Amino acid sequence: MFDTTPHGTKMQRSHGAAHVVMGPRGLIDLSQAGSAKAMLPRMTAGLPEIVFLNTSGGLASGDRLRFAVDLRDGTRALATTQTAERAYRAPRDAARAQVALTVGAGGWLDWLPQETILYDNARLERDTQVDLAGDAGCMLLEVLVLGRLAMGETISHLHLRDRRVVRRDGRVIHHDALALDDAALPRLGDPALLDGARVMASMAIIAPHAADLLPRARAVLDEPGVTAAASALPGRLCLRILSRDNWPLRRQVNRLLGALRPDPLPRIWQV
Repeated sequence: MFDTTPHGTKMQRSHGAAHVVMGPRGLIDLSQAGSAKAMLPRMTAGLPEIVFLNTSGGLASGDRLRFAVDLRDGTRALATTQTAERAYRAPRDAARAQVALTVGAGGWLDWLPQETILYDNARLERDTQVDLAGDAGCMLLEVLVLGRLAMGETISHLHLRDRRVVRRDGRVIHHDALALDDAALPRLGDPALLDGARVMASMAIIAPHAADLLPRARAVLDEPGVTAAASALPGRLCLRILSRDNWPLRRQVNRLLGALRPDPLPRIWQV
């Protein structure tokens, strides 16, 4: 798809959608179009893995990307991305990403994408919708990088809208939203905001046993260079993690995943 700038230059826009349906015995249906692809590597241990890929290499003005997973009753799986997603400079319309995750009764999904790297002047609107049936559960992870420290990147202009909504049997049980824009950027050094961090992660476990995992999570929140906290409500465990660099945060996330889930890390991003 092409879009025309105010100067009359035609810019190619990326549109992609990938949808995976799985049952207890494996893949039921797979559809993919445009820049979105889905791969199912052969596994010898751990949960079956679904690996999504955006072949356009990143998101810019007017791009549209959709990943969807539908797990039927009694199905357990892990979904991740092959590499970090990148939100590039977007002088016009925001790039829009949608994630739709459905888990049938008795099922479980780990949604563990790799980080999203935001570049200066990025405009990204992302909406993650999770529908759980009955006693189904999920783990959700999102990592945001506000410019790469090692590359000397800084963010002076940004439009970010990032929302995660989880429903059980149609009822909202978890709603997590983040908005960052130009007005907020000068205050990111405030201790009430990011306290100077440029990498942040949100992790949530939505399951009947989630609150019981709180002591286990807090026991490993001691990675040097990382500030983190965990809290629990009935049926939910929520964690926030901040760091000035990506590697300490990634080590902290890996330790949390090892403590909170019985399966190996996603094979595609083990470090």
